[in-house]
Amino acid sequence: MVVKFLGADNNARLRLLVLVASLGVIWIIFQISTGGLFFSPRNFYNLAVQSSVVAVLTVGMVIVIASKNIDLSVGSLLGLVGMVVAVLQIRILPPDVWWNTPLTLVVAIVLGALLGLWQGFLVAYFKIPSFVVTLAGLLIFRGISTEVSRGETVTPFLDSFRIFGGGAKGSIGESWSWIVAAILVAGITFTLIRTLADKTENKRFRILSMLAAIIVVMFSILMFNAYNVPRSDAGHGIPSTILILLFVGLIASFGMAQTPIGKHIFAVGYDIEAARLVGVPTRLVVLKVFVVMGVLCAIGAVITTARLNAGTANLGTLLELNVIAAAVIGGASLNGGRGSILGGIIGAFIIQSLDTGLVLMSVTSSMRQILIGFVLLAAVWFDSVTIKSR
Repeated sequence: MVVKFLGADNNARLRLLVLVASLGVIWIIFQISTGGLFFSPRNFYNLAVQSSVVAVLTVGMVIVIASKNIDLSVGSLLGLVGMVVAVLQIRILPPDVWWNTPLTLVVAIVLGALLGLWQGFLVAYFKIPSFVVTLAGLLIFRGISTEVSRGETVTPFLDSFRIFGGGAKGSIGESWSWIVAAILVAGITFTLIRTLADKTENKRFRILSMLAAIIVVMFSILMFNAYNVPRSDAGHGIPSTILILLFVGLIASFGMAQTPIGKHIFAVGYDIEAARLVGVPTRLVVLKVFVVMGVLCAIGAVITTARLNAGTANLGTLLELNVIAAAVIGGASLNGGRGSILGGIIGAFIIQSLDTGLVLMSVTSSMRQILIGFVLLAAVWFDSVTIKSR
């Protein structure tokens, strides 16, 4: 039964293919509607950088939702950590020491973990619903962030910190990008060969998924390398934010699919009482889920502040809405017990692509919110219909 939760069945693979196809259709529509602007190297690069933050947080949200919880505070938590990071690096620590950036990163991760620990403790041990705890967190973290910044914008960051935000100071160049692409394609090809040699399963969906992955990797590298560094003929290459997302996604996918804690998370989300009866430490599992979410919010805060080169009081405002929408679109069930890390990441790119494409079409902010809201409703409806049909 756990194998089904992990998305190893053909229905889950088909859903991933549908998501990839949907993303491709969205890109083609916006490419036509914007007169070719959507697939310009600059826009594609910026889309990847902006999507990375949503995707990193969506990885955590998929895990939270799989445990049959919710986290409404991710935007405010990201904003608080980002502001603390800005004040620490720019106003407190000396700028001319090598340990400024490493210490700032450590403080960000530790603070995110502690805030996640606090919320998880209230949910797991005080039995307060996660909706209430994280709604309170949304207000508390945003208020503290405003108090810390005193309403001011804190800038600029050190160059050693800005490499985590993408851009000219945060990309690996053309040559290293092709090396990374070769490693990814080799890994996918090796998996494809093993799949072809396996005579025990239906290989169609896996083969299609891996071929689609190779196409996406090669297309992305070409676009990243086509976006030149200012006053240079050299391409940016892969932004650091994509490498961070790749690392987070691989670790989370492995953890959810291959480790006891991953199986426990799905078991808790599917039926917490049954999980407790078979010996799963349910309260500890929920606690760990929120700690992971806090750490990923801290990573998102580092990426966002490094990209903007500033800490602001409204950092991450309403980000939780896009993150939850991306997780649900990617296949995470609000009933718990089911979720896909890869699906959530694709969902994040779908949400950000919609927002970016609508901006290029000069659609107002209010209309963008309306359209994305309808997309979320459609995703939840599709999820409910899928569950009833099983």
